[in-house]
Amino acid sequence: MDAHAELFQSLADPTRLRLLNLLTQTGEICVCELADALQVPQYNVSRHLQLLVQAGLLEDRRRGKWVYYGIARDLKPHQRSLLRAVEQLHEQREDFVQDENRARRRLKLRRGGVCCVGLVSRIGAAVARTRKKEGYHARAVEQAG
Repeated sequence: MDAHAELFQSLADPTRLRLLNLLTQTGEICVCELADALQVPQYNVSRHLQLLVQAGLLEDRRRGKWVYYGIARDLKPHQRSLLRAVEQLHEQREDFVQDENRARRRLKLRRGGVCCVGLVSRIGAAVARTRKKEGYHARAVEQAG
């Protein structure tokens, strides 16, 4: 696939926009912290992050059993412009603000600047399951469509 088309395609998903917003706001962050902040299952977050890495927007770093993601350091000017465009959506998207608030709370749980998996992840997963059972996902899809 054409690299430019792949880049634009990587932005064509609400979850990936939310991830990019968080990463531009917080810097490097662990997958489980992102999953908790977005209230999305970790396997979905990982899949979306991988697409953003392939598009050249993110880079990953393994630290023990944790994988941290951040904005790629060697972005091209057009990639930087796209990330600035995502940042400008901030005032128009309430989900960005909610994600940032949850991320801020989650990042406070770090020990020595390092992610710690625990109860918060399990609570986040339980909340996501409950919302799915209540039809939250179906309503969100209807609103987006």
